[in-house]
Amino acid sequence: MNVIVCVKRVPDTEARIRVDGSGTSIEKSGIKYDMSPYDAFAVEAALRFKESTGTGEVTLLTLGDSSAQETLRKGLAMGADKAVLLDGEVTLDGLATAKALGEELRDADAPLVLFGIKAADDDQQQVGPMVSVLLDRPCVTGVSTFEMSGDTVVCHREIEGGSEVVEVDLPAVLCMTKGPNDPRLAALKGIMAAKRKPLEEKPAIAAEARVRLVSLEEPPQRAAGRIVGEGTDAVPELVRLLREEANAL
Repeated sequence: MNVIVCVKRVPDTEARIRVDGSGTSIEKSGIKYDMSPYDAFAVEAALRFKESTGTGEVTLLTLGDSSAQETLRKGLAMGADKAVLLDGEVTLDGLATAKALGEELRDADAPLVLFGIKAADDDQQQVGPMVSVLLDRPCVTGVSTFEMSGDTVVCHREIEGGSEVVEVDLPAVLCMTKGPNDPRLAALKGIMAAKRKPLEEKPAIAAEARVRLVSLEEPPQRAAGRIVGEGTDAVPELVRLLREEANAL
């Protein structure tokens, strides 16, 4: 069975982010970019599924500019078979992104489409479910593992105090969370092979973005701590400050 994994290029989660002079974007100079971590979990889940069945192929799909090729090559080095880059603008409008991806996925020969549960930069958790609606496919979010059972996919979701099993018919869209799918490190052989694997670049179907970013602000500086006393004698004053100033009680 063929699987398509939608991925996104985002700033590295360990990068120090600063707002640029315009106040509407981040300072991009010196920032390292990478595949969104939850998307990497989805790639790993797809590769493990392919290895367990011994058939099919894994295709990566992303929306962005030519710089996203680096992210796709990383997934190819992990073991994906091919990749497609939809050349278009990435905005905060999840529906615009979903429409661009959905047009590419509509006629694709892949009963299973995987997303990360959310992107590390905008944290919106909406593109995967929106694509499922546009394609009229069932969607399961927060999936840690899955397996096939005939023409259905059985999904396991970790919930508070236990686990939940959801079964849906194929074709389907799954939004993956971490679970046991720690992304593998690409070996030198995989990195070299990735350079020869097909990476197709094509224009994205334009969709109007109806959401725009007005401004960005860095969080306020944390106030300096203060000592209100020592020992049990300080407890009443500490409680008063927590109640009246911090509003924590």
